[in-house]
Amino acid sequence: MKQVVTFGEVMMRLSPPLNYRLSQAASLDVTYGGGDANVAAALAQMGVPAAHVSAFPANELGYAAASHLRRYGVDTTHCLFTEGHRLGLYFLEVGASLRPSRIVYDRAESAFAHLDPAAFNWDEILKNAGWLHWTGITPAISAAAAQAIADAIAAARRLGLTVSADVNYRRNLWQYGQKAQDVMPALVAGCDIVVCTEGDADDLFGLQPAAAAPNSFSSMSEQLAQRFPQIKRVIATRRQTQSASHERICGLLWDQGEFFETPFYDISPVVDRIGGGDSFISGFIYGSHAYEDRAQALSFATIASALKHTIHGDINLVTPAEVEHLMQGNLTGRLLR
Repeated sequence: MKQVVTFGEVMMRLSPPLNYRLSQAASLDVTYGGGDANVAAALAQMGVPAAHVSAFPANELGYAAASHLRRYGVDTTHCLFTEGHRLGLYFLEVGASLRPSRIVYDRAESAFAHLDPAAFNWDEILKNAGWLHWTGITPAISAAAAQAIADAIAAARRLGLTVSADVNYRRNLWQYGQKAQDVMPALVAGCDIVVCTEGDADDLFGLQPAAAAPNSFSSMSEQLAQRFPQIKRVIATRRQTQSASHERICGLLWDQGEFFETPFYDISPVVDRIGGGDSFISGFIYGSHAYEDRAQALSFATIASALKHTIHGDINLVTPAEVEHLMQGNLTGRLLR
């Protein structure tokens, strides 16, 4: 498989140990992550060559964030390091049982928000790649970031790459004067595969499932593909949250008129749900190359996402063999020796 390239902001994540509240914390655990970067790191764990492109501050925090990605096998050759701005932060308070997890963002004026789109030579960056992935978080951060991903998608189309996006609509991030509804359609038009729920399709594109449709996801996907003919596959997860410590998820796939759905997988206790969606799309990218059977590719993606809920940090540190072990029905968590 050719290299997968992702593009987006990387932040420092700060969390109290165990399940302490932020108001109790005497120390904070440090890791790094970002939706797009999490995809690259998860793929690298699966043996797929992966690169992440971003902009970091030229200081010790920026260098540490880039080093964190390299630690997991991600190529950071084309990342920028710039003076005068900062690394974005987010604080995660991990919930338990009836108390939900909470996130506080501190990402204003980051180096990524102030990147120069012209500093990225996308034809050079993508020349040996086979896949470009991005999320809707990236164009929400700033007009410069939106222009950079537009340039990346245009180059990927010229070079014949597969382009995927997790539209991941975050209303509160769009603060720089542009509306997601004005920016996202032109970007999604260049995608072959999108992660999109019915809610995001309504919020971003004004698309609603037909009232009489027996399958709301298929109805939404049909409309999305009619609006954006480049799209061939639409995927998503369904989540049934029982508590902060107990989740059930299943995977959905619409593929040019055909619909696939996995069973629900039960996850209890949830160790860390951050990055679950990123693990789903990285699993689907891997599964799409590893299996001719689309149902198997979807199963791989969904189980990879389920496994991420059992791992601390943003990154899904699982191998294909571990996912395939569960695909074979070994769902008891029995000790392996």
